[in-house]
Amino acid sequence: MNYEFDFSFLAEYWPMLVKGAVLTAQLSILATILGFLVGTLCAVASTGRSWIASAIVGAYVEIIRNTPLLVQLFVVFFGLSSLGLKLSATTSAVIGLTINIGAYSSEIIRAGITSINRGQVEAADCLALTRWQVMMTVILPSAIEKVYPALTSQYVLLMLGTSIASQISSEELTAAASRIQSDTFRSFEVFIVVAALYLALSFLMRGLFWLVGQFAFPRRRRLGTSL
Repeated sequence: MNYEFDFSFLAEYWPMLVKGAVLTAQLSILATILGFLVGTLCAVASTGRSWIASAIVGAYVEIIRNTPLLVQLFVVFFGLSSLGLKLSATTSAVIGLTINIGAYSSEIIRAGITSINRGQVEAADCLALTRWQVMMTVILPSAIEKVYPALTSQYVLLMLGTSIASQISSEELTAAASRIQSDTFRSFEVFIVVAALYLALSFLMRGLFWLVGQFAFPRRRRLGTSL
């Protein structure tokens, strides 16, 4: 094995890698926020009294969980374009990632909702709160606190999944790496550096989620429970 590592050529490509990393972070943050909202709405609908809403959410979750993310992105990017709705690669990536993570978030939050002790709900009912008030002030805060670690892990996986967006020409980190390695033919060095950047982004996201958890769930902070 006579391979010699040489990272010096990356000096001129750093702006491209940084730009790709920034777009990866932007895709992840947007999809996380929108996916959390979609997941929360779907979880509330699936645990409500309407069997129609529950059936629609169930079908949505099953379709997303049983099809590849890449195919979902293709449907959004190429499918909508065929119908005359032309979206940029970045917009399509955000929509596709949101649809995907919304389904997984829905299932995680639904598990949190169903784990709430019935006594808590009955106590809220005794205070003459409406069903909406019970959901917003009692059930959802407790449910999300319970499943917060699972949600954050899912959102970190989402950030790693943004690499698939390179297949629809979104100029995120993996797309930048592919372009650099096609110019330099130094695939080993390029993807070692890109792997290190993804690792740094993962630690950064986990740190941000930890900070959010510290402010959002003061009870856990007082008890010293890990987030």
